[in-house]
Amino acid sequence: MSVDASSCQVPREDVAAYRDRGYWISPKLFSDEQIDRLRRAFERMFHGDFDGDGWSYEDEFAKLPDDPQAVRKLTNGWWINHEVRDLVLGPQLGRVAAALMQTDAIRLWHDQVVWKPPAGGTQTKAGNIGWHQDYAYWNCTTTTNMITAWVALQDTDLANGGMRTLAGSHRSGLLEDADTFYEQDLDALAQRFAVHVGGRWVDEPCLLKAGQVSFHHPLCFHGSGPNTSRRPRLAVIAHYMPADCGYKAGRRYHRNIRFLGPCPRDGQPFDDDTYFPLLSS
Repeated sequence: MSVDASSCQVPREDVAAYRDRGYWISPKLFSDEQIDRLRRAFERMFHGDFDGDGWSYEDEFAKLPDDPQAVRKLTNGWWINHEVRDLVLGPQLGRVAAALMQTDAIRLWHDQVVWKPPAGGTQTKAGNIGWHQDYAYWNCTTTTNMITAWVALQDTDLANGGMRTLAGSHRSGLLEDADTFYEQDLDALAQRFAVHVGGRWVDEPCLLKAGQVSFHHPLCFHGSGPNTSRRPRLAVIAHYMPADCGYKAGRRYHRNIRFLGPCPRDGQPFDDDTYFPLLSS
């Protein structure tokens, strides 16, 4: 874990560790000042205060959960907040993601801003995020060489609902029914998916300091439990793809397909800079 945070250069052995384990945790990439600005941005976004004249993706504010302890999630925070835009399109994430993906140029697939409310010590599954593979939602793309960057906006561990991963599970390939983000019985999902990973269930917590980032492969199983602390757990999650990533017809529908325009064709690249911006190197 010796990446140079100023130049975002990732040593070869860390790239190898990511390719072998399916996830890798960076050192601190963002300053306390940046984290504080992002936390204030969360407060604004979740109170409907947007930068410019934008709107939330898919009118997600109309779909906020009734349960106050359930996870709140907004897609494409970069559309409505400048701090999120600067984070997900900035060099700290972009260069590290490109290095781990071993590609020269990458685009943003989309982002998520996630607010996991505190349960305050109560026993609840409302804040659980089910064991899932990101690529189960993204298999309309022409490559599995995509990556997720999970940015912690506070010290994060299992007590406040930090992410858990299954080391090496990406090597087992895609399980079509692993689109289980919203299923909250983690034990039942573990029993269901254990056979897929050869019965070897290596559940590892991602312990992060504020400003650290967990990068994981889209085939790597991950999930999280409830936030039993008394403060919300906040994260910005950026998803990236190679710059030449295209559309694979006949697979699961994803809302990003519509940004290809009318009658998308098999192999058509997701290369519209308006919706899938190219990150600077």
